[in-house]
Amino acid sequence: MLRILTIVGARPQFIKAGALSRAIALHNAAGNIQIQEKIVHTGQHYDHNMSRVFFEELSIPEPDYNLEIGSASHGRQTGCMLERLENVFLTEKPDVVVVYGDTNSTLAGALAAAKLHIPVAHIEAGLRSFNKKMPEEVNRVLTDHVSHFLFCPTQQAIDNLMREGIVDRVYSVGDIMYDSMCFYLVNLGEECSHFERYGLYKNSYVLATIHRAENTDNESKLAEIFLALELISDKYPVVLTLHPRTRERMDRYCITSSDRIHILEPVSYLEMIKLECNAFAIVTDSGGVQKEAFFVQRPCITLREETEWVETVSCGANILCGTSCSKIVDAFALLSVSSGSENFAGEPYGDGQSSKRILNYLLNA
Repeated sequence: MLRILTIVGARPQFIKAGALSRAIALHNAAGNIQIQEKIVHTGQHYDHNMSRVFFEELSIPEPDYNLEIGSASHGRQTGCMLERLENVFLTEKPDVVVVYGDTNSTLAGALAAAKLHIPVAHIEAGLRSFNKKMPEEVNRVLTDHVSHFLFCPTQQAIDNLMREGIVDRVYSVGDIMYDSMCFYLVNLGEECSHFERYGLYKNSYVLATIHRAENTDNESKLAEIFLALELISDKYPVVLTLHPRTRERMDRYCITSSDRIHILEPVSYLEMIKLECNAFAIVTDSGGVQKEAFFVQRPCITLREETEWVETVSCGANILCGTSCSKIVDAFALLSVSSGSENFAGEPYGDGQSSKRILNYLLNA
């Protein structure tokens, strides 16, 4: 039996872990060598709308452990996770610890396992923004350098690792988020509960998300973003799913919005997909939403100077513009006239079967 311990703590990780858990269930049902998976939720996202709802809606297995760490400074949060995860690892004695992405939960899980000589499998290995001011970038680099299995979503990720001297146990598997998107799109209706409330219909609105600390914690940047959204809303109403931190910063900086910007509490994953599928365009600073926009073939404007998902930019589906109001508005004007189906051609993120490949590599190691 292969004993896997999965570490999650934030919205994107719940979605990715769900894809791997489904693949494990199918594998076990086929009578193969059994895989036992136990899930540890660090509690990094603890709000119901940011956490609990995803397990309920997506039928993700209930976590075997919930550490309930909650919000704190990077050092304190990561330190608390390290201490508690170490105790879990000593109790469970897993064959491999699986971590996802680039959060503090990812780094804590990888470090705690590596110090106990437990192999670490990093899903979404090799991604780089090349901006060390982003805590996520630090988490990625450190996690990759202590991981035993490096599961890369793209060729660019493999190339990044090679430049850092990491060439062993590097595997091209595709993007596990695409697995989830393919699974849920099959039976996803287009109707969205928010449409009737705001008089929206397909291709009639712009969907926006803002949550990254580099944007929300800078008053001038956040003000520029909201000014740009107001100008965009002159042409298309804006639907903004609001992260709790962003709402708090809006109140602190006295940033307000007109009624052309429809502010929603954080929505569930399936509601988010529906909003993405029906939007005219998407404006975001989220790495995951950039990819989801590509998956559902909606043009995207990214409120950052760099992105890990360079494939979306090189094909013309995504425009990087930072947080300058004028650049955001100019990007929207360009996007409105230049985006077409040709921008979404090819399969840069694989074929939706990455979970199966990951399990095969783990089983045959």
